[in-house]
Amino acid sequence: MDVRQLEYFLAVVDHGGFNKGAKALFMAQPSLSQAIRILEKDLGSQLFHRIGRRVVLTDAGRALIEPARQVVRSLAAARASVAAVQGMVCGSVAIASMPSPAVEPLSSMIDHFRDRHPGVEVAIRNAPVPQAVIELVRTGVTELGLLSAWEPPVAVDVELYPVEEQRFVLVAPPDGPFEPARSLPRERLAGQRLIVGEHGTGLRRLVEEIRASGVELSIAVESEHREAFLPLVLKGVGIGVLAEAWRTLAERAGALVFDLDPPASLHLALVSRKGWLTPAAAEFLEIATSYRHGL
Repeated sequence: MDVRQLEYFLAVVDHGGFNKGAKALFMAQPSLSQAIRILEKDLGSQLFHRIGRRVVLTDAGRALIEPARQVVRSLAAARASVAAVQGMVCGSVAIASMPSPAVEPLSSMIDHFRDRHPGVEVAIRNAPVPQAVIELVRTGVTELGLLSAWEPPVAVDVELYPVEEQRFVLVAPPDGPFEPARSLPRERLAGQRLIVGEHGTGLRRLVEEIRASGVELSIAVESEHREAFLPLVLKGVGIGVLAEAWRTLAERAGALVFDLDPPASLHLALVSRKGWLTPAAAEFLEIATSYRHGL
């Protein structure tokens, strides 16, 4: 068994099958299948159940994931450490992020980081809810994460670094139902149809709190895809509830954006795994936390 075999195994796991895993590795699918069969023979245990074109992890496969990530990560860290001795920050850094923080402030953090280290590749992994970000970092899929939550989360297996608070906004079409204004009382949402996030998100919790206060509103669309909110709003499907990260994009597209009255906010935090980080991840974390303070 060697590191390359473990990388192949993780590609199948992370991409959900042999075909997608092979494409991600730029290799032929039969070659990847053969490599996994050799790994299974070396380990003396089947790692995947083959069900038609689908693959499902066996208990042995699930048990291998975290040790495999540790081995692959350790090799990458060793290479990065050697490069760091020569004064270079190279390689890659993987960051798990929820959708709205990925728009802002993550885009600005990456911009600051790339200014200093243009040779480092940044990979962003999607995570729909805070616990998904924490889990991706905890299990080593990514070294860093960026989340937003109604309340600062508590997690014992990762490090959390508060970033900022980000307010909620309402996004409406330019031709109604509201006239342009800086803010909008929550009561004005009575009778409106809303486009909202899925359960477990701050966006959805806010809508449920407004409902609980006695404001009668309905849900037109529930979507995990934040990028769908603005087109739906502009087509008149409903009023969008979004984080302020989307304000600039929404205004440029011609939508009306309102602050909520009274306001409500999400807490943003960077997440890192405990212990040693690769030089690229450590540098990104330092720059991102400096960005928070405007340095």
